[in-house]
Amino acid sequence: MKRLAPALLLLLAACSGGPELGGERGEKPTIVSLNPCTDAILAEVADPGQLLAISHYSKDPRASSMKPEVAARYVSTGGTVEEILALQPDIVVASTFIAPATRAALDDLGVRVETFGSVSSVEESMDQVRQIARLTGNAGKSGALVASIDRALLDANAKGRPVEAGLWQPAGIVPGEGALISDLLRRTGFTSYGAARGMAQADYLSLEQVVADPPEVLLVAGSEAGQRHPVLATLPQMRRESFDTSLLYCGGPTIIRAAERLAQIRKGVS
Repeated sequence: MKRLAPALLLLLAACSGGPELGGERGEKPTIVSLNPCTDAILAEVADPGQLLAISHYSKDPRASSMKPEVAARYVSTGGTVEEILALQPDIVVASTFIAPATRAALDDLGVRVETFGSVSSVEESMDQVRQIARLTGNAGKSGALVASIDRALLDANAKGRPVEAGLWQPAGIVPGEGALISDLLRRTGFTSYGAARGMAQADYLSLEQVVADPPEVLLVAGSEAGQRHPVLATLPQMRRESFDTSLLYCGGPTIIRAAERLAQIRKGVS
């Protein structure tokens, strides 16, 4: 289908007066998602045909919180106002960091925008799942996803002593104790290497520090030169494991995959 000119899209939107959410017959709203974290949740709780498009990040395995085969079911957008208007959604779901100009343009055109921030705990993520499910008109569908998260965490709940783990993220930084991934580490039988050494959110962990004072387990989620250095293989007291960056930041169904991976690593240590 040919792409409509921006000026024509703006004229159409102005004439229509904006979408009627739900419609007179109570139809469930159609949605465009601009956030990879909400993409994954909406794919679980929306009815077929409700989710009109996902963010382009979800098509990139390095940034996606969705399995490739799930992301392939949906078209994606770059988040431009023109692309959004062409799809004529009832609701746009975005991050709280949506570009102010994009938000202002959508507001001016009468497009409803709902924003969701990042979550810092499993409980916050479950609340967000419920909020997004209510937004779709499918409040009942949140129960199945929440139950799956609960089950994955229960299965990953390690017995025995906690294992000290250092999580080495992209750019060589560590997560803070208020990050979702830190909550998942605690729930799956790990203690924080960074917190034990007074490190906070986004503090830099150098290769020299790892070599001089290695954790019991080093989870490498970055690709900087230091994180690939051969010296890391010479530390017999440290187990090194890769950790996919797609498991670091999003809640919802991503928690299930992160818990499974952490349980696998914890079992290997045992």
